[in-house]
Amino acid sequence: MKNINDNPNAKPKPGKTRDENGQYLQGRGAQINTKNRFLLHETTKEHIEGIDDWTEPNPATQYLEQNAKSIVNKVESPDVGMFYSMNPYQGCEHGCIYCYARNVHEYWGYSAGLDFERKIIVKKNAPDLLRKFLMHPKWQCMPISLSGNTDCYQPAEQKFALTRQLLEVCLAFNQPVGMITKNAGMLRDKDILKKLAAKNLISILVSITSFNEDLRRVMEPRTTTALQRLRIIKELSNEGVRMGVMLGPMIPGLNEHEMQRIMKAASEHGATFSAYTFIRLNGAVKIMFHDWLYKNFPDRADKVWHLIESGHGGQVNDSRWGLRMRGEGPISELVKQQFVKYNKLYGLNAERWGLDTSQFKRPGEQGKLF
Repeated sequence: MKNINDNPNAKPKPGKTRDENGQYLQGRGAQINTKNRFLLHETTKEHIEGIDDWTEPNPATQYLEQNAKSIVNKVESPDVGMFYSMNPYQGCEHGCIYCYARNVHEYWGYSAGLDFERKIIVKKNAPDLLRKFLMHPKWQCMPISLSGNTDCYQPAEQKFALTRQLLEVCLAFNQPVGMITKNAGMLRDKDILKKLAAKNLISILVSITSFNEDLRRVMEPRTTTALQRLRIIKELSNEGVRMGVMLGPMIPGLNEHEMQRIMKAASEHGATFSAYTFIRLNGAVKIMFHDWLYKNFPDRADKVWHLIESGHGGQVNDSRWGLRMRGEGPISELVKQQFVKYNKLYGLNAERWGLDTSQFKRPGEQGKLF
């Protein structure tokens, strides 16, 4: 079979209007499984004309439980606005087609495509690992993000409740934590979020990319609506939780024109800070997004693709720190100017990380005398 990653700089060819079996996979972002660049021997089906035997796996989501070796990771990138992160789940059933975290799934031996949405790795010992990490005498308290990669409130959380357990550990240690989600399941933990907020130990970003339901259904197929996400902001801000809105990614030709509406609505529902990213298509995401774009928006696919390229110097991805999440050129600059303008207009410029690290205390430790 042809390896579509032989030339990483090659521009993908326009996709077909249906998937390899002649059907569009409703409720999935990715429509294909891309080749895993870390596997030397792998079989892939990339064209419906392929004549080799092929058996499509069961579309039901698989939860793969494992005992992880660690849970807290230091974040080196200056672009993502966090210091440390922890991810109780790898892979994400939400199926957002643009998700940069898809590429990480290849390190686990899976595809960044459909495998990312259907094979969810569950780090069942995550709470114990966090407790062990925080007990280490060398830990100098800093905020930890939950999660920095996949959504910690994806459907798996309803079954395993790892996110809630991690929050309980943070509360026991007075460990400040930042969160980001697009899932209203967060409201199940309103009780513990309220307790953390009372000690100024938590801030939350809710990701909103579009009020266009037709766009959301195909771009983020297993996520909740924008109205539900506004509900998260409203209910938690009413409980004293510091709430913000994440506009990411902004995609020229698809959703960047909604920036003002999203920021205004978030502010009216209690958000006090915000962040945004400009679309970048790294690794296998480039191939999947191109396939998805031409299947869902054939009338404007060329225009959108070229606008993304214009935001990254003729490419659809830029690995340079400081530029990769913001882009460069007229299109990305226009998005930036809009963000700065409406951030000020709607009072969304509060400090995201104004959390209290001075209260950190290991259970059983004596209080400080001075």
